[in-house]
Amino acid sequence: MDVSGLMWERLVSAGSERRFGAGEVVLRQGDPPTHVLVLVSGRVKVSLTLPKGEVLLVAVRGPGELLGEMAVLGGDDRSATVVAVDACVTRVVTAERFRFLTQSAGVRDELLRRAMRRIREGETWRAETAALPAGPRVARALVRLAAVAEGEPVDVGLGQTEIGQAVGLSRSVVAAELARLRERGLVMTERRRIVIVDLPGLRALAESGHGSV
Repeated sequence: MDVSGLMWERLVSAGSERRFGAGEVVLRQGDPPTHVLVLVSGRVKVSLTLPKGEVLLVAVRGPGELLGEMAVLGGDDRSATVVAVDACVTRVVTAERFRFLTQSAGVRDELLRRAMRRIREGETWRAETAALPAGPRVARALVRLAAVAEGEPVDVGLGQTEIGQAVGLSRSVVAAELARLRERGLVMTERRRIVIVDLPGLRALAESGHGSV
């Protein structure tokens, strides 16, 4: 988990439990930063709506993550919308309580390091989106999503449209690349569901980064 053990225990103890069903909005872009969520179980997707209405999927987060902490520390409105991918269990920590618990320099440094890691992850994702063909983009996105999933085979938790939002491709292009992955025996697809059945093979393909899959 990303938060140190002691701080994690303090945050869990300080919060009240709240559960979210799959598909339920957890945090909404533009809302005031009234609280932080400690993600105990389940996965969430983080998306950004641009001024012209375009939606970008910027991350999928798993257990051990904090949600909404940067807005609370900065005093800004929520910068993105967070939606539950699975049924999620969280602990709600009020903004005032969170600021009190994280007022030491060491904890603030840890939160800053987490924020910088997220920025680097986003930069890597954008660089791949700009430089790679469609096939490797989709393969790398699936491998990245598998890192926050549990069990095997791996249920990615996202559909074709959302994969497209993550890598800058249309739904039809993503569907075509997934069909090629199915032919290779790497994934299975159902309605709004993508399951990785051969993660090592998919990872090898993603790391090659050459041409269409």
